[in-house]
Amino acid sequence: MNDSEDLQDVMRSVGIVSIAIMVSRVLGLVREQVVAYFFGSTAVTDAFYAAFRIPNLMRDLFGEGVLSKAFITTFKITEAEDGEESAWHLSNRIFNSVAVVLVILTMIGILIAPIIVDLMFMGRGFDVHLNPSDHFGFTNKRDLTVYLTRIMFPFLLLVSFAAIAMGILNGRGKFGVPAMASSFFNISTIIIGVLGYHLGPKAGFHPVTGLAVGTLVGGGTQFFIQLPSMWCVGFRYRLLISFKDKRVKQVFFLVVPAILGVAAVQINVLVNGMFASAGENWLSWIAWAFRLMHLPIGIFGVAISTVALPNLAGFVSRGEIEEFRESFSFALRLVFLLTIPASVGLMVLSKPICQLIYGIGKNFENTDPIAVTLFFYSFGLCGYSAVKIVTDGFYAFNDTKTPVKVSLLAVGLNIVLNYFFIFKLGLEYRSLALSTSCTITLNFLLLLILLRRKIGSLALEGIWHFLIKLGFASTIMGISCWITSSIIKNQMSADSLIGRLLEVFLPISTGLLVLVVMYKLLKIRELDQLLNGILRC
Repeated sequence: MNDSEDLQDVMRSVGIVSIAIMVSRVLGLVREQVVAYFFGSTAVTDAFYAAFRIPNLMRDLFGEGVLSKAFITTFKITEAEDGEESAWHLSNRIFNSVAVVLVILTMIGILIAPIIVDLMFMGRGFDVHLNPSDHFGFTNKRDLTVYLTRIMFPFLLLVSFAAIAMGILNGRGKFGVPAMASSFFNISTIIIGVLGYHLGPKAGFHPVTGLAVGTLVGGGTQFFIQLPSMWCVGFRYRLLISFKDKRVKQVFFLVVPAILGVAAVQINVLVNGMFASAGENWLSWIAWAFRLMHLPIGIFGVAISTVALPNLAGFVSRGEIEEFRESFSFALRLVFLLTIPASVGLMVLSKPICQLIYGIGKNFENTDPIAVTLFFYSFGLCGYSAVKIVTDGFYAFNDTKTPVKVSLLAVGLNIVLNYFFIFKLGLEYRSLALSTSCTITLNFLLLLILLRRKIGSLALEGIWHFLIKLGFASTIMGISCWITSSIIKNQMSADSLIGRLLEVFLPISTGLLVLVVMYKLLKIRELDQLLNGILRC
């Protein structure tokens, strides 16, 4: 990027979104702690995560993906070509059209929930009976999963509204409120989940019902919290609906193929869920490990992608291809700057982190499998975050076909790797994270090559030198984290809360200090740009 003011504005927006998403993801971890504390690694927990897999897939797709991205691209084009009034009319038509389609889909989903559950979870690890103390009217995991799925299915409608609202606000340059909205989702789930655990049985409901109801209420809260900001930027609701409108068609034509195009991560997680039903408690372990991955993915990958897409789409709509290249290059370098050391940190500290977060309540002594899963997920952190930026590059050119083709290849590869790792190499639950990391990394690399073929140079000159410096700095940081963690572990009891806190946060603090020093010594200028942007927030 050549204009320093534009760069500072982008960095400021990235900083705001990163902070908002960090708060949301921390609350998401608290939500997972609540589940681990009250239910532990049990069949009930597996049933909840199996049922939550469908609405959570939709939340990841629409909350951080295709619907908001497709809307932003079309909204910007409509505003540029047809004027602001037409753009607001488009917003209303999309709202109402999505409502009609998703109300029908939700009703169908509730009706055929047993079929969906049976298709998604066919492994022997899913065909188990609940402990007598966990019955509350349900004798097996499958029936409880169907019950919870039906409660949470309307979440699809609510989270889609929230995604459109996010698209409207992001398209108008407002990023903070949409990024904070998911925090209210987590707060609702935590509060209602805890109340449901204690009060549900007294009212004749299963204790886990509160988590399902909290998920549904949280989806509504995530949408309604954005309404005041939508009003401030000029949105006014109108009962307009037209499936024949060319702009509405354009959004839907972008959404349908793009569900595959940007959903390699979520679809692969869904595939992993199918394979996870082969073993007992595998669903819980991969869900908890992936939740820890969500923190850096959200703070870095999603935040940068959220800010990058409106800028990239704006450059393309104005024919400023060179500016597009510079903006794309900067976004990608920023992702590498943050995710490479984060990946190393998660690998080194996976065990103490999981002991601190999940070693509570009924799950006190059952964190080793989660730590191993997190270790293998960490290899894909850079790919997870970077693929969002590259996909945005295709989106800016209204090209959804290329990401679709690559994602189909990625999903197929993930299935093959999962089967090979589980049934041939016997890696069990470890394979679920390892295969996903391999797949998403290859997905990113292939998309990057194809984008370069599409538009020529991506302004990535010197990228290998940049990556070598990042790798070296991250290695030194990782060594410092490991040494610090080992010293604390030898000096303090791992069973005490103070010991666990110190074993995580002291190595992280030491590692951050070492990383900043290494970045300064290696003259990585992107660090200064990042810090200046954050200080302006």
